[in-house]
Amino acid sequence: LLQSYNKRLKDDVKSILDNFTEIIKTAKIEDETQVSRATQGEQDNYEMHVRAANIVRAGESLMKLVSDLKQFLILNDFPSVNEAINQRNQQLRSLQEECDKKLIALRDEISIDLYELEEEYYSSSYSLCDSNDLPLCEAYWRQDFATLSPESLSMPLTAAAAEQSVATSQSSTPSHPHVNGHGAGPVEHS
Repeated sequence: LLQSYNKRLKDDVKSILDNFTEIIKTAKIEDETQVSRATQGEQDNYEMHVRAANIVRAGESLMKLVSDLKQFLILNDFPSVNEAINQRNQQLRSLQEECDKKLIALRDEISIDLYELEEEYYSSSYSLCDSNDLPLCEAYWRQDFATLSPESLSMPLTAAAAEQSVATSQSSTPSHPHVNGHGAGPVEHS
């Protein structure tokens, strides 16, 4: 393809040069010939028009060649296309990391707030929970542990259950469980 482009370029430039040279030669005044001056003038005029048309055709062919070269470069310039793709990938990865960091920070803030709200609710006198109910936060963390391996799952839940059983055996008054598994102190009613 590139060789054909090169051949087209050389042919068009040669055509422009040859036709221009012939137009200059035709413009030269010659001595008397067997053909009358009027006839010779008409012939020269016609030849100049044809050669000018050939120059215009060669120029249009060169413009088409430039357009084809641009299209070829755009479609087949793999290094620049790959570089643009890599830059876009880096931009999107950095945006993803930023979004992930914001989501993690938001999750942590919501978790803290939820913990505080549940702590307040379960320690208040308006709590209507059963002693077997799990606070939402603890249920959430147990759900997270369910996705882990059985070895990592057994340790925190067993420790939490042991702490809760110790807390309930030490307290003689009814209590409400906290989020972390500890029993609350006696609730005072007014």
